[in-house]
Amino acid sequence: METSLDYGIRTVFNGSMQEAEAAVTEALKEVGFGVLTRIDVAETLKNKIDLERRPYVILGACNPRYAARAIEHEEEIGLLLPCNVIVYEDEQGQTVVSAIEPLRMFELVDRDDLRGIAGEVKALLQKAIDTIGNKG
Repeated sequence: METSLDYGIRTVFNGSMQEAEAAVTEALKEVGFGVLTRIDVAETLKNKIDLERRPYVILGACNPRYAARAIEHEEEIGLLLPCNVIVYEDEQGQTVVSAIEPLRMFELVDRDDLRGIAGEVKALLQKAIDTIGNKG
């Protein structure tokens, strides 16, 4: 059940947060991405400001070949890297997985030479999200 937002590629995963995180990490790996960072937002908010919230994790995913190409074209592009993927529990208790939509993100740069790279990255992220949507 995949849908696209204006700035994200989203699916509802039929399973737990832990299962979704493992599935999306594997799906990303299959299309050349590694997860560089993991931020447990719910845990951080609880620890820092004693705020309880539903589970929410941000994964910083990177495909080194595409990152290198983008940085060669524009040094400051690192401000938009890595590609964030979020896994969270929504208000209905469903597990949601969503990845940044690279074409929208790269609109900030407004350079034709980067649009092609963003399109290729979008196709890979879409494939990863579709893979876990079909498993869920």
